[in-house]
Amino acid sequence: MRNHISTLRTQRGWTQQDLAQQLGVSRQTVISIERGRHDPALALAFRLAALFETSVDALFEPGADDTAG
Repeated sequence: MRNHISTLRTQRGWTQQDLAQQLGVSRQTVISIERGRHDPALALAFRLAALFETSVDALFEPGADDTAG
């Protein structure tokens, strides 16, 4: 699943570690989510959307690399 996390994070001047600390997860988790290797649990997706002041739908979008269905 494609996402806009890296773009939004860098627009705010946050490092991956900064974002990880705000979310209470590891930097490796942030890296995996940004690269589309890991889809976050719903609760984490909502926390991400709240941090970036957007909706979950706007943050994540299904794409050609989406393996579901």
